Amino acid sequence: MSDTLAARIDRLESLDAIRQLPAKYALALDMRDMDAMVTLFPEDVKVGKAGSGRLALRAYMDATLRSPFTGTSHHIGGHVIEFDDPDHAHGIVYSKNEHETGDEWVIMQMMYADDYVRQDGRWYFARRLPLYWYATDLNKPPVGDNKMRWPGTPWAEGNFHKLFPSFAEYWARSGDHGGPVAEPAPLDGFLNAMRRGQAAPKVKVRAD
Repeated sequence: MSDTLAARIDRLESLDAIRQLPAKYALALDMRDMDAMVTLFPEDVKVGKAGSGRLALRAYMDATLRSPFTGTSHHIGGHVIEFDDPDHAHGIVYSKNEHETGDEWVIMQMMYADDYVRQDGRWYFARRLPLYWYATDLNKPPVGDNKMRWPGTPWAEGNFHKLFPSFAEYWARSGDHGGPVAEPAPLDGFLNAMRRGQAAPKVKVRAD
């Protein structure tokens, strides 16, 4: 087998393995299998101020999902994956989530900005950055500003659009910008082209 063919097969297998990570994460979260969930991350996963490692991640997520949530359902949407090298990749994946929270049913639209890493032949999440658009009770559409409306907490702005400068630029002008049409992004460069150097926003993580 030629090196080129082997590399193409490896890329296809890697794409499939990475695509399964968000689906496995959603299933493990919704079934409250914290042991299964943490195996989707490397052993030295960073857990914010809680430290690092799968034990720390398991404890953090166990506490996060225990209250005030009775149950959750995560619906995985579109997934864009780009490779940095054969063992590192990044991506964006949409997620529509539902949460039973006391006497309210909170729906949420968000995306994850993910980093992926392959260790010992297996793909893992290296990092998940949640970017939220809205969260609100099913019967209360989040029209207007401050669309993050968790029960019992002050309404707040989400960060759904902040990784990509085009959204703010679009609304800052009155029509088409009039410039030339951009060239198609290179392979594995679509997300970077859209970000145009935009730094990741600071995120206060909620259950998701």
